Amino acid sequence: MLELLILPKDYHSALDIKDTQGAIKHVKDHFERQLAKQLNLTRVSAPLFVRPETGLNDNLSGVERPVSFGVKEQDDAEVEIVHSLAKWKRMALKKYGFAYGEGLYTDMNAIRRDEDTDNIHSIFVDQWDWEKILLHDERNVETLKSVVRSVYQALKDTEHYISDKYDYIGKILPKEIAFVTTQELENMYPNDTPKDREYKIAKLKGAVFIMQIGGALASGEKHDGRAPDYDDWSLNGDIIVYYPVLDIALELSSMGIRVDETSLANQLEIADCKDRAKLPFQKAVLNRELPYTVGGGIGQSRICMFFLRKAHIGEVQSSIWKEEDIEKLGNNGITLL
Repeated sequence: MLELLILPKDYHSALDIKDTQGAIKHVKDHFERQLAKQLNLTRVSAPLFVRPETGLNDNLSGVERPVSFGVKEQDDAEVEIVHSLAKWKRMALKKYGFAYGEGLYTDMNAIRRDEDTDNIHSIFVDQWDWEKILLHDERNVETLKSVVRSVYQALKDTEHYISDKYDYIGKILPKEIAFVTTQELENMYPNDTPKDREYKIAKLKGAVFIMQIGGALASGEKHDGRAPDYDDWSLNGDIIVYYPVLDIALELSSMGIRVDETSLANQLEIADCKDRAKLPFQKAVLNRELPYTVGGGIGQSRICMFFLRKAHIGEVQSSIWKEEDIEKLGNNGITLL
């Protein structure tokens, strides 16, 4: 929607479309290698669609409609385009025989038909989905922070690499990432919306991991929605950085320690969807048949946009946009792919 667009004054991309394509590959290749190195991950193949009755699809905040279609050769049985692979990865770790301390990552492509598009949102989603096996007694805040710092180091290494490759890119990520809970944020900025709180803390710290997303705060409101059956709401969060090109808080990754049998049962009850306990994935968690894990998703187009200092996500990915948006952006120096 036009009213959601940010049009930076005097913006001009330092790279033309052709050079941008090469730069995107440099960013993705380097970050992927650094992420795998930091977390001991192996790349695997992953599905584009799943059967709804498996319970594997990500329900996101619970209101988004998945894209679905019937498969002719299977009597038109319905399948859904994945919203993310948050649950599938945990099943895959067991199926593929991964051991403690090992993990996997994969390219995840999704279509989110109900997304409101703007400078950083598209109906096409591309991210690295990753997952790693933990011990049950490692399910704590200290482990979460350690993993976050590893992901952040991969981001820092990539910024250093890209800034050396392209003169116009300066280093803006702080040396270390800060940590804050959603309740601490509400206490700091009680009269602001959650998004305004994120902006203020991101601008203050440069890079921050906002923890404990999904449950109600002291005010009775949620900071943001989270599906109840993959992240443990007390052990999750988002990596958010301040992005000066747009003067916004930019989320680069959502991640967390995954539910165990206790937190899953509690969160299904809180979310009033205990019926999901009968689905294969949820049942496997409740029966302790799956490994305990930590995992997340990292936006591929988001980090390309950030590291290449682009003003719109459509400068680093191909998607569908409203004609009036394309025209308005073009008139302001923003050329979409």
